Amino acid sequence: MSQIFHHTANYIAKMSLVLLAALLLFAGWVMDRGSRSDFVTRAEMVREQPVPFSHAHHVGGMGLDCRYCHTSVEKSSFANIPPTKICMNCHSQIWLTSPTLEPVRASFRDNTSIRWTRVHDLPDFVYFNHSIHVAKGVGCETCHGRVDKMALTWQQNSLQMEWCLNCHRNPERYVRPREFITTMGYQPAGDQEEIGRKLVAEYHIQNPRTLTSCNTCHR
Repeated sequence: MSQIFHHTANYIAKMSLVLLAALLLFAGWVMDRGSRSDFVTRAEMVREQPVPFSHAHHVGGMGLDCRYCHTSVEKSSFANIPPTKICMNCHSQIWLTSPTLEPVRASFRDNTSIRWTRVHDLPDFVYFNHSIHVAKGVGCETCHGRVDKMALTWQQNSLQMEWCLNCHRNPERYVRPREFITTMGYQPAGDQEEIGRKLVAEYHIQNPRTLTSCNTCHR
């Protein structure tokens, strides 16, 4: 019986399997990189707001403390979107006729909320408590970035689980003295990990096994 396939068929079949495996690996790599991309996580993307509020001006220029506007950050899971009254504490005296601030004046005049767009919006299946992070020495800029340099606010980090776990596994790399929680551009007075280990003990921060347990963030 004559041979049906040419002798090169085995070689072609083997190469096809190798190419298929390589293609699958490449597709997996593309999907993995894609899931971490800024396009998917929306990191570094400025959110459009009804009023172009500048943290660079208010925090970097005027030196306002984060807690002046985000009043509940030390005692609540929610950092609090500031009520219009806080804006009007200053803007009832300055920039009274600015067209840009008309939504603020209208909100105060009509007793209606400004419909701000959330910049850092975690999925509903994730539990995050601002107050516990502040109490344990996690600075605002650790998660939110240098807002004092943001003319318009964007999401600094991916907010993906691996980003959270990186801190939960190594809290000593990130914690700072509580008095510097809202300090932008904080620099430790010495070796960060050495200082961090002392603060982990002083602030009674849980061990990494507990911090990375599923029910710590998924309740």
